[in-house]
Amino acid sequence: MADTLPSTSAASAPSSTRRERTGWYFYDWAMSAFNTTVITVFLGPFLTAVTEQAAGCGLGADSCSGYVYPLGIKVAAGSYFPYLVSLSVFLTVFVLPVMGAVADRSTHKKGLLAGAAFVGAGATIGMLFVTGDRYLLGGALFLVANIAFGAGVVVYNSFLPFLGGPDDRDGISSKGWALGYLGGGLLLAVNLVVVSLFSIEGDAQRTLDLARWSIVSAGVWWAVFTLVPLRWLREHPTVEATVGGGNVLVDGFRQLGRTLRGIKAYPLTLFFLLAFLVYNDGIQTVIALASQYGTEELRLNQTTLIVTILLVQFLAFGGALLLGALARRIGAWKTVLLSLVLWTAVVLAAFWLPAEAPVPFMILGAGIGLVLGGSQALSRSLFSQLIPEGKEGEYYGFYEISDKGTSWLGPLAFGLVFQLTHSYRVGLVSLLIFFVVGFVLLLAVPMRRAIVAAGNTPPRVL
Repeated sequence: MADTLPSTSAASAPSSTRRERTGWYFYDWAMSAFNTTVITVFLGPFLTAVTEQAAGCGLGADSCSGYVYPLGIKVAAGSYFPYLVSLSVFLTVFVLPVMGAVADRSTHKKGLLAGAAFVGAGATIGMLFVTGDRYLLGGALFLVANIAFGAGVVVYNSFLPFLGGPDDRDGISSKGWALGYLGGGLLLAVNLVVVSLFSIEGDAQRTLDLARWSIVSAGVWWAVFTLVPLRWLREHPTVEATVGGGNVLVDGFRQLGRTLRGIKAYPLTLFFLLAFLVYNDGIQTVIALASQYGTEELRLNQTTLIVTILLVQFLAFGGALLLGALARRIGAWKTVLLSLVLWTAVVLAAFWLPAEAPVPFMILGAGIGLVLGGSQALSRSLFSQLIPEGKEGEYYGFYEISDKGTSWLGPLAFGLVFQLTHSYRVGLVSLLIFFVVGFVLLLAVPMRRAIVAAGNTPPRVL
């Protein structure tokens, strides 16, 4: 790769350097520890176990039909975590677009990135105090951490259009995702070793404590490695950020209002966003609830789950680069469509997985890894082509509503179906609709026309 790549923003904007792009990649390395160690592996089973204790079930019980009553609302213990995920996304619907608008108006994007990252990392480290039956504290810390996580990703993604031209962004985005999966996988490998060495068979409390410390380690990792992008990234103020000089937050709200009123001028961008919100909601739900499904329905032990997710992480590193290379040949749009067909096959296969059989679960995990990183990385770079210049943060604020662990319809559907049927398998089937409908919607988007309508230059291959 060349040392510099031209920026696609205003003519006065500086070119991106290899150092800056590496700094950008490293935020994915930093934050992916939260997405992997916390959301994908440990938090679902951990918080479910804490909630089951609060519901009167013994720690380590094979099943629990008890209920808890947060704010007086009757909730099945097994549905508490999926409902929390849905609630966090409901809140981010209001937070993330505003964060994006503020980022577009600010000349200090790195400060916004730092604030979101350190708040999220601090809340994650705070899970150290979620002991006994403190499920409400755990839920509150998760809400803060997940919202801050999403806010940080909005700011992080808004740098992408400044790092390369239309033909470079698929590769840049894929490398960021790949490095993220590698970083998240390395921390997970450390946690795997710790859990394997220090767990005691039959001691459920010991396993719960190890899960808690693994969650805390992700917060520390997130905070420490965020220092790299904060040092190496450069500010890229837009025209809106360099004029005026009023209160950034107030101006951000005003700009968001103008964008909401004028967004109808870009109907094809909205149509792509709708397709992404649907299919990525399914992807994120599979990621967020896979560990809970493996624990509660398939009755797999924690070590099996960690090994499988570790397998997913390292294969996703290669898968992101592989699908990125495929996108250079057939186009990112066609590659994402292909990945959705594969995701549909994954959900169908997961429904038929036998209980207490770790090998089939690991094989399915390998399949997920090969399509996971590429489908998400290429969706991000495709969307960057559809954003009007100067509105990167705002539009990525809408995009992030269903990205990186912030899905809500999928977990809500999963939780409701489980509460009605007490079957995780039936809940899993409900996710098929997200991949099928998302595929149909994405297939209907005329990508080249949509990119031109947003005022951008299409890449050579779509």
